[in-house]
Amino acid sequence: MTRNATIVAPQPEAAEAGAEVLERGGNAIDAALACAFVQGVVDPQMSGIGGFGSMQVYMPKRGIHEMLEFYALAPASATPDMWLDKLLGQSRDGFGFILEDNISEIGYLACCTPGSLKGYETALRDYGSWEWGDLIKPAIRHAEEGFMIRPHMHWYWTKDQSSDGQVNTLDKLRFSETGRRIYFHEDGSVRGVGDTLRNPDLGQTLRRIAESGNSDIFYHGEIAEQIASDFARNGGLIGQDDLAQYSVSKAAPVWGSYRDYRIASSPPPGSGFPMIELLHILENFDISKMTHGSTEHIRTLFEAMKHMTIDKDIHMGDPAYVDVPVEQLLSKEHAAKLAHAIRSGERANVERLDLSQRDTTHISVIDGEGNAVAMTHSLGSPSGAITDGLGFMYNGLMGRFDPRPGRAASIAPRKRRASSAAPTIVFKGDDPSIVIGAPGGSYIAPSVAQGIMNMIDFKMDIHEAVAAPRIAGVSNSIDISNRVRHSVAADLRKDGYTVVRSPQTYAFAALHGIQVKDGRSAGAADPQRDGMAISIKAPKRS
Repeated sequence: MTRNATIVAPQPEAAEAGAEVLERGGNAIDAALACAFVQGVVDPQMSGIGGFGSMQVYMPKRGIHEMLEFYALAPASATPDMWLDKLLGQSRDGFGFILEDNISEIGYLACCTPGSLKGYETALRDYGSWEWGDLIKPAIRHAEEGFMIRPHMHWYWTKDQSSDGQVNTLDKLRFSETGRRIYFHEDGSVRGVGDTLRNPDLGQTLRRIAESGNSDIFYHGEIAEQIASDFARNGGLIGQDDLAQYSVSKAAPVWGSYRDYRIASSPPPGSGFPMIELLHILENFDISKMTHGSTEHIRTLFEAMKHMTIDKDIHMGDPAYVDVPVEQLLSKEHAAKLAHAIRSGERANVERLDLSQRDTTHISVIDGEGNAVAMTHSLGSPSGAITDGLGFMYNGLMGRFDPRPGRAASIAPRKRRASSAAPTIVFKGDDPSIVIGAPGGSYIAPSVAQGIMNMIDFKMDIHEAVAAPRIAGVSNSIDISNRVRHSVAADLRKDGYTVVRSPQTYAFAALHGIQVKDGRSAGAADPQRDGMAISIKAPKRS
């Protein structure tokens, strides 16, 4: 148990909605769900009921510790070779594949069957204590009354991704009639920072879902019919059977250890296990004796990240379709072998097809009873597709499947595409010490690992740990934050490395975490985004 409760999220409106639930006696799961519904309104390209996700739930008094998985599924009519002749290349970070006319990125062909709403309903039924409609009320209010456009949201909308062969978000916002109406002024210019954004269609959809009492209206009822009809009119692959047959899954977390801490995170198709593999490799080095951000520190991190990325690229997939050798990849022997290669001066090579930040959000919560939730949910990338009258954007997850048959990440009917999410709880003894996760695509696993290392090896508090300069090693280039010293970058280049400096002050995923010390929890939101952490005195629960 803790003497207080804490929630942290990248959107202030969402964090506040969750905090109000905690103040009124709701548990960590209730708070996470109220927060999640609001996130889908106030950050609608990052998450929403057209998306997917997973949450790690720890409830010690009830003996519950499991992963609730509500990943999006490829449509039943999808086939392994359907886009093989359209393949052009791959994004540099390995996040997705580039096809002719970007057909897997924008529009109705880009969408997988959404799982978020079924996930929220299942979480409330199995772990929560509030009423369905009450959890959705804050989201309805923000959709109908509007909210203020924040700097990170606007930055994401206007970022130019064309150099990587990808579709810009502005083009996705313009794709639908709804998008053109709510995201742009009458003169065609995109709404700006500080402007109010209202989405009454989404408010009405959420009101219908709230009044129905569960998710059936979305998967079996009137909304399902609207979705299927819209996809049929626009050449999409999702039909009523895809929605009606959708179900969530539960799994045990994967476990690892770092120093004298135990770490629980998401199993395949989530990316908790590559994150733990990275920590297992780095455990072979005395990180605490290194200077944070030094040449030695960054070189060691980078080589370990490349090994993690190679294993992930080869093996990661839906375990219902491919064998993912988790036990082997998480063995300390495997980690020691890779660490030896790094010490010997070997340089790993990450293969990419010739030819960023991604579209996800996160919630960390702990309540006064010691219940903890780490939840990462997403659109994968927004598709731009919005059914008239419904107001929410569908995920663009098909672009993350490998169009080449016979690979771990290849397309298959009703297959779950591997997720970069790594919602994580770190235990000291039997109690949660850190609850952490991040949005950020391929950068999530290395960033979460760095945040954990910052607290354990460098003794940083949660605020320092999430804000410290990070690197990313998901290709053969060392991507560094703009706050890594230029002299360090120069040393690495002299050593033969390609170093790419991000213009961002706070780069590579966006850590949102909670640290528990001496029975008190404190949270921190990564300054990269616009979020906040709120701690309250834990109310007495009956």
